[in-house]
Amino acid sequence: MSPYCCGLYDGKESKSFYLTDYKDKIDLLIHSIKSILIRKYNNHKIYIHNLSRFDAVFLLRILCEIPNLEIDPIIREGRIINIQLSYYPTEDTKKPYTFDIRDSLLILTSSLIKLGVSFNVESKGIFPFDFLINTNIPLDYNGSIPEFKYFKDITIDEYNEYCRDFKNKDWNLRDETIKYCIQDCRTLYQVIDKFNTMIYDKWSLNVHRFPTSPSLAFGLYKSHYLTENLIPKITGHMYLDIRKGYTGGKTDMFIPYGENVHGYNVNSLYPSQMLAQDMPVGKPIFFEGDVIRRNLNKNHFGFFNVIVTTPEGLDIPVFQTKVKTSSGFRTVAPLGMWEDMIFSEEMFNAMKYGYKFQIIGGYLFDKANLFKDYINDLYMIKQSHT
Repeated sequence: MSPYCCGLYDGKESKSFYLTDYKDKIDLLIHSIKSILIRKYNNHKIYIHNLSRFDAVFLLRILCEIPNLEIDPIIREGRIINIQLSYYPTEDTKKPYTFDIRDSLLILTSSLIKLGVSFNVESKGIFPFDFLINTNIPLDYNGSIPEFKYFKDITIDEYNEYCRDFKNKDWNLRDETIKYCIQDCRTLYQVIDKFNTMIYDKWSLNVHRFPTSPSLAFGLYKSHYLTENLIPKITGHMYLDIRKGYTGGKTDMFIPYGENVHGYNVNSLYPSQMLAQDMPVGKPIFFEGDVIRRNLNKNHFGFFNVIVTTPEGLDIPVFQTKVKTSSGFRTVAPLGMWEDMIFSEEMFNAMKYGYKFQIIGGYLFDKANLFKDYINDLYMIKQSHT
């Protein structure tokens, strides 16, 4: 794939760059990027939809070729979260212009056409993407409208409606490419601007401070729903001990078979449990020995270092642990006896199935419902929007 057009929109003005005006695709992209590296856009956020998995392939190499430009990308799990640019207009410049290039798909995880509909802004246009890929059409093509087969994800009625605009004129590839590209930029700008307004009106937060939807969700929670000094900061040996009690989700494989089968869709399963369950809070207390047997109190809440004994003949074990192998750590649900760290609620649940536990020590916490208001507020918004 090779870029042949680039566009931008800043809320007032749009700019476009077409390959026939430049010596090659590299020259095209360098000029388009340099048009943003000016005082007017200093400290601005630049959004590209699907940057991480598409546009970054073209842009990273080009950014490295621009003189006096420093690049500092943030990459997580193979995806580019943010590219910070520091540009020195001249070699004597002491304080650079700074810019952040972000992937809007990481904060609004939907296609641009769906986002345009959801936020009720200008709709994304249509374009014959396969017209240049599957033909030898020149970039200055001017003539008949491309056939329906070159368009993607549109109906024949939408195609016929599109053709009516060219009833008395030729279809120009340059004009339609730039029109489509700029409309993408306008739609994305309006979506992000409207999303920012909605978040600010309800929570007084600026979405431009948060490059991803998880970071925005965390910011909303910390700024409006988290009681001060409720969640302890755990480090050192305590962190390493408690971390042993986390194994991740459980997955089983079955040969599918059934008669009169009913299918169910669980709505918001994770949030429903965040809403219903207590979490460890407060200042943790270290203890040694079997605190439950000593106090005859099953309401103790926390993380316990235990000797586990599974019941005989258990068909499907419910308690997981991690085992170090030559290929790294693996999560298994074993039978037998071993020492482990376990969350108290998992322990009490496993007891229902015949598991036995000898408590060696651990950490006690207070308990509280941390997410009730947070989940209810967000779920109410979800229910009231299509």
